[in-house]
Amino acid sequence: MKRIQNTYQNTIIIQKSEFITQIFRVHSLEEVNTYLDQVKKKYYDATHNCYAYILGENQEIQKCFDDGEPQKTAGFPMIEVLKKNHLTDILVITTRYFGGILLGAGGLIRAYSSSVSECLKLATFYERKKQKEFQLILSYSGYNTLLKTIHYIHIIDTSFLTDVILIATCDKEDYKKLEKDLYTFKIDFTNLQERKDTFIEISVDTSI
Repeated sequence: MKRIQNTYQNTIIIQKSEFITQIFRVHSLEEVNTYLDQVKKKYYDATHNCYAYILGENQEIQKCFDDGEPQKTAGFPMIEVLKKNHLTDILVITTRYFGGILLGAGGLIRAYSSSVSECLKLATFYERKKQKEFQLILSYSGYNTLLKTIHYIHIIDTSFLTDVILIATCDKEDYKKLEKDLYTFKIDFTNLQERKDTFIEISVDTSI
């Protein structure tokens, strides 16, 4: 499953109707309701505030809402875009200001789908990946060499004291060869300490 980390907004005009779409990273129903309240308050004069959200590692929680549009012409096509792109922990709200021209059921479905798809094009996506966390104490020169040579680690935290104390993660298979690579690249280190298995979010190169 993919996730976003930031909030994005995009506006499209279709047959004089304005569709304002916002997407949010959410972790709970409480967060969903908070964002819904904020958007409804901001766009209190809109014709419709339709939404869809998905929560859970396996998309266990799903809901969509048409807010007065004909049944399954707004919220449903919006959530289908999210599902098609394997997204979770996400809320999308599309605000419509009616422009005076009726779009029909097919036109509404295309409009709401397109509005979500266009907004997602602005986003950066992340995937959760299980990693081995470790601590590494390095000399300053060793730290600089590490940055140039060992690219499979993901640095979480760095403390610059007498030595450099590094908290990082990598794939389990990469961890097995890490100490050998440190010696191979003549990286001056005093301690490599295995910590715990953890999940991190890694940016994925994808297009909607």
